[in-house]
Amino acid sequence: MSKPVVIPKPTGEYAVGTFTYTVKDAREEVMHQGGMRSVATRVYYPVLKESVAGCEKPVGLSDNMIKGFKGAFKVAPNFKKNSELNRSECYINAPKIPDKRFPLIMFNHGYLSYREGNSFLCIELASHGYVVISVAHSYEGLCTEFDDGSYVLYDKTISKKMYEPDIPGKIAMLKFLKVRGSDEELAEKFDIIQRKYCKFMIGRLPEWIKDNEAALEYAKNNLTDIIDFEKGVGVSGHSFGGNTAYALCARNPDFTCGINLDGGLFGEYNDDIQTRPFMQLSCSDNERVVTRVYLRHTKPVYKVLFNDMRHMGFADAKHMIPMKSVVGKLDPDKAHKLVSKCHLEFFDAYLKGKKDEPVFPESDVITVTKFDPDM
Repeated sequence: MSKPVVIPKPTGEYAVGTFTYTVKDAREEVMHQGGMRSVATRVYYPVLKESVAGCEKPVGLSDNMIKGFKGAFKVAPNFKKNSELNRSECYINAPKIPDKRFPLIMFNHGYLSYREGNSFLCIELASHGYVVISVAHSYEGLCTEFDDGSYVLYDKTISKKMYEPDIPGKIAMLKFLKVRGSDEELAEKFDIIQRKYCKFMIGRLPEWIKDNEAALEYAKNNLTDIIDFEKGVGVSGHSFGGNTAYALCARNPDFTCGINLDGGLFGEYNDDIQTRPFMQLSCSDNERVVTRVYLRHTKPVYKVLFNDMRHMGFADAKHMIPMKSVVGKLDPDKAHKLVSKCHLEFFDAYLKGKKDEPVFPESDVITVTKFDPDM
């Protein structure tokens, strides 16, 4: 008998409010002809638990999102038997805490995910005293919804652009995932493959960076009643979103520290030096595509390797789609607790400044390696 789906409840001292905003950026939308780039976000913020009485919880997956699932995967989650499973553990426009501001973490989803694809993690972080802004990337997520009621679905032509030519590129990457070598050797071999086959992915990284910068500029101008920018901004992300987190920390001085959830380092990084504390969470399947994280850094870098985890186990999919071939064998509740604890320890140290360095939980599931500054 399969284990019933249970939505994780936030464990922090705060309840969590939520709202969305859309930025109309001054960039031409290059994914489709015509129009300017729009950046949709969802904000999660701490609120007093006694203030949410009578507030409504948002739907986790809207009808548009379910349409995106069906279009991409031919199947979609079905909540007809229990609609409560499709309610997030946060509250729409819950009253803000007067005269109380919190540090900001930006979050980025990966390809074929969506703005709320790591909502369990974002809500958990907010419950512990962080504002989290989750950034959507139009046409590159399953579905992106804007505040004017419009939406766009995933651009199916992207699947053929990730590797060009497709079959030789995928074969080359599969072979690479089995090779051995030092961190430096693996980083060089990965770069050879991506430059030959992944020009599209390399080209998208600067645009994802700009999506974050547009969302952050809005927050600086409009959300200073809930966000404390004094110590900078943290950033995390899954898959290509984690890659974006690494690039933001290396290139944008607004960002104080960052975390990559199992994202390959697609992009031109030869001129970059990581000058911010950084943490890499990986499964064994993908540990070879991130070794550049451990090279050329002036602040501490942490490697957290998860056993029995697969790529989608770092997202909400571990609870919603409990297929071990997709999310791994690790119990989803245990995976959620460990990923959340790693985030909280890291950001409490390097964003809030509550401790000198993170203290990772003892577990037979994770192996932690610290890389001291090497430059």
